[in-house]
Amino acid sequence: MGLHEQALRVRSYRMELLASNLANADTPNYKARDVDFRDILRSYHQQQPNANTLGLATSRSGHIGSHSLGGIAITPQYRVPSQPSIDGNTVTAHEEKAKLAENNLRYQATIDFLNGKIRKLKQALKGQ
Repeated sequence: MGLHEQALRVRSYRMELLASNLANADTPNYKARDVDFRDILRSYHQQQPNANTLGLATSRSGHIGSHSLGGIAITPQYRVPSQPSIDGNTVTAHEEKAKLAENNLRYQATIDFLNGKIRKLKQALKGQ
């Protein structure tokens, strides 16, 4: 499945980060985290241009900061707030919701594309 499988895995991880940001919108001193989807895939393909598979792995269960993509560490970056808050929290709820909605749409589009590929492969195997 190649690129689309990779995209799905990175988008899934990004969804976790964005949901965590939104859940901590009222937590004092919480710093919003995110990953740059394009930079991650670009780095992966520069190091492994012919690879078709990848894995997101953690060194420990529940250790979010140690994800990797085919040997390239996926390190969430702390987001610089567009508007500073008094309590030190860098989450802006409406921005997080917008980013989460966009990521969800792109995730679903990738799922739909992969489902189409699988459907075509099944048809080819059946000789249709």
